[in-house]
Amino acid sequence: MHAEPRASRFVQRLGEGEPRRIRVSFEFFPPKTEEMEKTLWESITRLAPLKPNFVSVTYGAGGSTRERTHSTVKRILAETALTPAAHLTCVAATCEEIDAVIESYCTAGVRHIVALRGDPVGGIGERYAPHPGGYRNAADLVAGIKRLSDVEVSVSAYPEKHPDSPTVEADLDMLAAKVDAGAARAITQFFFENDLYFRYLDRVRARGIDVPVVPGILPVQNFKQTKAFAARCGASVRDMGIDLVYAVCHLLGLRPSHEASREASDGRGALPLPAGERAGVRGVG
Repeated sequence: MHAEPRASRFVQRLGEGEPRRIRVSFEFFPPKTEEMEKTLWESITRLAPLKPNFVSVTYGAGGSTRERTHSTVKRILAETALTPAAHLTCVAATCEEIDAVIESYCTAGVRHIVALRGDPVGGIGERYAPHPGGYRNAADLVAGIKRLSDVEVSVSAYPEKHPDSPTVEADLDMLAAKVDAGAARAITQFFFENDLYFRYLDRVRARGIDVPVVPGILPVQNFKQTKAFAARCGASVRDMGIDLVYAVCHLLGLRPSHEASREASDGRGALPLPAGERAGVRGVG
């Protein structure tokens, strides 16, 4: 008996050889300064022709970027053909305060919200505690959003388990609760090992959760910042730099002595790797 093959991670072909279009979305941070705003809109202008499925705008801990998030979303609606998704968290706010934000988004024309519990206001190391008069968690927030409006709701998922979840099963229970409350899609925390995503997807499907689970990708612009961000959200990056350096050296023909000796006996010497092996560099996906 052969196990059912896993779906390809590569672009599939449909119909008369027509390629299936890859659907992507982009996440933007609301700008803090005029210079950052200029950079943001230059980025939006450059990325818009790629026709993303949607673009999301983040929301700071405790609603610290609420006004900037709202104004960025409104400008995207007014000046581009992009579909914006506004992030929303329930940290340090009452249900009434959050409901007012939801209604303001809907009034502005937003039809997609990314619902997140959010990080504690005190940051890493502080234990999360729901606001006494607020939504308890992300599943509760999703239910509140769907009670007020029939907007599309995306939620988060964690291939390496949320840092606050006691077990993997508890983490999957929370994802199931968010989907049961009305979430149409899950977007994963970033990861650098593709197998982490595929193993997680297997567990999600085995749990009976059938919504799309979109893999999150983080372009590494600053390794120190990426490592700090990963520490806060429980993502592993420990071996990324080592593996990438090793892979590049491998492609250049540098081998450990035992591999070089074996390849010499095979008559391969230091020839470049086959194309299939070139695609296997971890962290590139």
